[in-house]
Amino acid sequence: MDDKRRLILDQALALVDERGLAAMSMRAVAERVGLTSMALYPYVGGKDALLDGLVDLLHLELGTSVGDDLADIDWRRRLRALGRAVRGLAHAHPSAFPLLLNRSAAGASASWLTAALRGILHDAGVSAGEVPRLARLICAFLLGYTTGEVTGGLPRMPPPETPEDERPGEEDLAAEYDADLADLVSMVEHAVGR
Repeated sequence: MDDKRRLILDQALALVDERGLAAMSMRAVAERVGLTSMALYPYVGGKDALLDGLVDLLHLELGTSVGDDLADIDWRRRLRALGRAVRGLAHAHPSAFPLLLNRSAAGASASWLTAALRGILHDAGVSAGEVPRLARLICAFLLGYTTGEVTGGLPRMPPPETPEDERPGEEDLAAEYDADLADLVSMVEHAVGR
């Protein structure tokens, strides 16, 4: 990724993190990088292309947070690590993260999550014909759950009228998510007959 494009995308993401997706405009991003709005176009195109660039940047960050040295790790641990990285990314960028669900993959790195899931499923022994379906299912869970979590779209347990001191904390929510990741591992094991 070109350095100037990366700077612009980093600043756009920082703007979204600070003020929300609705606050992101070509003018606001241009002001953050010390350019005019028109000067952004050669690097990021229009606003739609800028949003696609944010999707690409989020996928790059996800790939970086998971790391490069996972090939020698058991597929179960890789799936859990990937799931935790997706949740971490959602919490790091709660306003931008829903773009991963709402916009199609933008650039080459935007297919990183799908490729990582396919590699995990292949290594688990899932048949080639079943890999795309299971990858979509797991991707839908990871992105859907975490988007719902950071946007408030998931139903909370217990109900809202429960006193604040009796509501689950972050450790409880993380434990619930880890239990869900264990269920995904079990689902994959079932798919391969283990």
